[in-house]
Amino acid sequence: MEQLHNITLINADCMEVMKTLSDNTFDIAIVDPPYGIGQGGEKNISRGNLCAAKNYITFNDDLPPPLTYFQELRRVSKNQIIWGANHFISRIPYDSSCWIVWDKDNGSNDFADCELAWTSFNKAVRKFKFRWQGMLQENMKNKEIRIHPTQKPVDLYAWIINNFCNHGDTILDTHLGSGSICIAAHALGYKLTGIELNEKYFIAAKRRIEYYQAQGKLF
Repeated sequence: MEQLHNITLINADCMEVMKTLSDNTFDIAIVDPPYGIGQGGEKNISRGNLCAAKNYITFNDDLPPPLTYFQELRRVSKNQIIWGANHFISRIPYDSSCWIVWDKDNGSNDFADCELAWTSFNKAVRKFKFRWQGMLQENMKNKEIRIHPTQKPVDLYAWIINNFCNHGDTILDTHLGSGSICIAAHALGYKLTGIELNEKYFIAAKRRIEYYQAQGKLF
């Protein structure tokens, strides 16, 4: 376990960690689990041909989490936001009026125009537009270095926290990945616990979070 100010990082299996938690330990879980679409990190194929393909550390994306994962997630958190749920909605499985649509504004290529997140909130559908296409990003003045094949921008998580969290809420992320959510949570003053099974990604995310924390307030 590593403590980085208001961010707690755990290098472990999230299922094992959640077994130790009481009901409703966290106010909200914001998670980006494997989608089961085979994006395992060996090669980030650039279908838009804007830049050379990038190799990442390998991780397992062959299958989405099992039903028991979503059951545990609902037990340990009061609300949930789950990225990629359109790939495994039968495993959640609850209807929702509120989905988050991330419009990636990525032009004409074979990548998805948007990514979707299921939420447990009784709200209307919400959309966030932020360009994210390899070397092209919405905020080119503060361009993020990508360390993970499914990395999402810090600005996206800042928008989610500002729109779906209340001041003082505690946040759980069961699949830390690049650590973008930790950077946003730290900058906005929220306590967050991030879990990552892959040791190499855990170390890389920790270093990235420490770097951003050293820069001071980002938003």
